[in-house]
Amino acid sequence: MFNSNEVNPLPLSEARFLFRPVILESQKNASEILSLKEQPDVLVLDTIEKQLVELYKLRNPSNPDKTKIRAQVQEEFHSDYSNLGLWVYYPWKKTLVHTVSKAEFIEIRTNRNKLKITDEEQEQLSSKVVGVVGLSVGNSVALTIAMERLAGKIILADFDELEVSNLNRLRASLCDLDLPKTIIAAQQIAEIDPFIEVELFNDGLTDQNMQSFLSGTSKLDLLVEVCDSIQLKYQVRKKARELQIPVVMDTNDRGLVDIELFNVEPNRPIFHGLVDEAEFDKIDELPLDERMKLISKIVGGDAISDRLKLSMPQIGKTLTSYPQLASGVMLGGAVTAYLCRKILLKDDTPSGRFYVDFDEIFK
Repeated sequence: MFNSNEVNPLPLSEARFLFRPVILESQKNASEILSLKEQPDVLVLDTIEKQLVELYKLRNPSNPDKTKIRAQVQEEFHSDYSNLGLWVYYPWKKTLVHTVSKAEFIEIRTNRNKLKITDEEQEQLSSKVVGVVGLSVGNSVALTIAMERLAGKIILADFDELEVSNLNRLRASLCDLDLPKTIIAAQQIAEIDPFIEVELFNDGLTDQNMQSFLSGTSKLDLLVEVCDSIQLKYQVRKKARELQIPVVMDTNDRGLVDIELFNVEPNRPIFHGLVDEAEFDKIDELPLDERMKLISKIVGGDAISDRLKLSMPQIGKTLTSYPQLASGVMLGGAVTAYLCRKILLKDDTPSGRFYVDFDEIFK
């Protein structure tokens, strides 16, 4: 929980690459907390009284008078909160935040989930491990999973760094340029909930680390695959099927989402059998146009949107990659996180291909 080396404020040029918050106990780590408070460039945010008022209010919803609750809190603690709760230090922001205890923080943060997610379901989800490969759509997925607290651990894989062209769809800023997309997502998760464990694969997913990603420190309960590499899409499914890990993929066109429940259908054909698996053995030898035909089979060929049909032949010519819009990415994050929740809670969710197509809905 506590690493003394991480408490010493680093230059921002180094600290911006950190992604794990430092969690300090108010009493046990009092000297370290005081040291941070004395740093002139460390921002201190102490709203613990308001957090306690919110906690008491949520526990007594029939008596929502904040003024009375605040007076009760002040009387109970004699307005002295210095020994209460935790302090969370974010080195990449040089910010120290006072919070209630972990259990109280989670209680407050998930209160508005009820009863769309019950207490029992929330507890069940807290033990789940979700992996996300590809952090454009995957960033939206990972953050929605974190916000709903659908997992206690999230493992992220991407090899890429943020570029300006990513800002049309990825929730980030100019201040994040040149940061690995994994670190951006991890920092965002930590700032939402410092108690969700995050593990990063900054080199992306490879043949060498795939086993470790899927079942290394923690075996995945669910894999979200939203990467660009067609070969990687196949290889990770092949391994996930072997390990009986369910896979969800958002394609970011017409709200297309694929569900492959290898955990209950261990012999299920990859990509619903749309492509002969033997075709992938020679994919590296195929010219670009043949690879694009293979991709077209996977995404449904004629079922893709008219705008994507115009774009596909231009990839590698006038376009560097297929187009994505922020609205589609955010939709993908919402739909995928919704499906993750249902699958992790073993709700009735079938394998298959589904569309949440705005052009079909709003016509």
